[in-house]
Parts: sequence; C-alpha cells; structure tokens
Amino acid sequence: MAYTDQRTLRRVLRREIVGTIGVLTDEHDFRAMRRYDSFVFDDHATYLKHVEAVLRARALQGSHTTVALFDPEEYADWCAQHGLDPDSHLSRTRFTAERAATGPAVPYDGRPLSDLMTTLVDEAVRRATWEYATMLLARLGPCASCGEDLGHAAFTRASRLVSRILDCAPPGDRHLVCSVSGPPESLVAVLHADGTDDGVRIDETEALEFTTVLAVGLATANPGGLVMRTSTPGAPDRIHGWRIRDHGLVPLTAGEVFDAYCTDTETGEIIPPESNVDYCASPDLTDADPGPDHRH
Repeated sequence: MAYTDQRTLRRVLRREIVGTIGVLTDEHDFRAMRRYDSFVFDDHATYLKHVEAVLRARALQGSHTTVALFDPEEYADWCAQHGLDPDSHLSRTRFTAERAATGPAVPYDGRPLSDLMTTLVDEAVRRATWEYATMLLARLGPCASCGEDLGHAAFTRASRLVSRILDCAPPGDRHLVCSVSGPPESLVAVLHADGTDDGVRIDETEALEFTTVLAVGLATANPGGLVMRTSTPGAPDRIHGWRIRDHGLVPLTAGEVFDAYCTDTETGEIIPPESNVDYCASPDLTDADPGPDHRH
C-alpha cells in the first residue's frame, strides 16, 4: 500500500513538471541535423508528425510544453563553446532548455503544429528585427555637437510620436506598421492597439519593437513610412499614413494614402482599392514633436 501511495504521489509530481521541445521548422534545418547519428529521423514530415503526437499526448496528460525554435548552426556553435558532443540527445536537451529561456518559444495550446510553427517563426523574426534595430541605434554613438546619445534620443522621440499617434487616432482597434528601408536590411515592425473602455491596450513587447524600428528610421537617412488602420464595428476602416523624412513624420494626404495602398510596390501597377475602407488625411504631429534643439 505504501508503495502504491508513493507511485501515486510521483505521478502527481510529474504533472508539475513543465517540458520543452526544440522543433526543426524547415527542411534545410532538418537536413542539417541528419548528419548526427543520434538523430534518428529520415523524413521531415514524419518527424513533424511525431512531434505533434508527443505534444498532444503530453497535453492529454495535463502536462505543459513549451515549443522552441531549434537552429542547427547555433546548436553546433553552442556545443563547441561548451565543449559538448553535438551528436548527443543530452546536448540537444541542454541547448533546447537554454534557448527556450532566452530565445523564441511559445506554449503548446492545442493548435495544429503547422500553425504553432508559423507563430514561432514570426516570433523569431520579430526578435531578430528588434535585436538588429537595437544594434543600429547603439552604433550611432554620441552627437558630435552636444554629446547626446543619438540612439537614446531617437528612441525617446519615437516613443513620443507613437503615443501621439495613438492619442489622436479615431476610436477602435488600431493596426500600425512601420517600415524602414535598408541597406543592408529592411526593417518592419507591427503594433496592435486594441481600443477598450479604459483606453488602449497594447502588448509591451510589440510596443518596444515597434518604437525601436521607428527610432532607426528617425535617426538615419534611410526612407521609411508608418501606416495605421483603425477598425470599428459597423463603420468603414480608416487608414492614415506618414512618411519618415528629415528625422520626423510627414503626414500623407488622403490621395497619397490611397496611392500608397493601391499601387504595387514592385511593378508600379494599380491595385483595386478595398471596399468599405476610407483613405484619410493624416494628422500633423509637428506641434507634439518639436524635435531636437539642433540637427544631430
């Protein structure tokens, strides 16, 4: 009887243990792992099928599982750095646990694995974009005239502009997109701001990433733009836009917003406008954004 009680208690404790699995989301990464004898899968589709089966089984048992992105190149470098054998499931387990704590990871919530992998890849792209934008701001250094940190100044100004845009937006759910052209890499960030009875609800991580990308556009000579789409039940969507120029945001006219949305950026051909959408003139944010005392 005592043995049975101990076994029951241990089974209860297992439910308290969370798990992590690293997933190879594409064929290229899967082929890279096949060079290890301890990696026993031969087919990517079969591998994903088994991953999903394990996730479902753990969920049925009441276990929580985090799904992390497994990068074979990062894994090989990590093993070399720590003096570990990459051809070992123990090494893969340690790497996955560490990356889940510091890198892109999402909880398994019962969705199809294909949907979960899309979310995971999007999260990885978002994180990489923010890290790259942060690096660009850090490289700007101090202003030669006043010594002010240019990256910090640009981020502060971008924060003020984002707050002002949300404050002057019509009621509803807002979807903002900021894009800054390269070289060497173009940056794109998205911010969702849901209207509530108490104001606006935003994701703090999204807001940080969005503001950082906008700051890069303000601090550099690279062209860029910001658009905002506001949706309200029972009313047409409203679209506003600004061009990033001269370290600030220049409002677009209704015609310019229409042209931006209804022109193919690659071919220059006209795209039919969406139904139930108003292309609107955008507020001038100059008064709310006086800018620096001098041109940095």
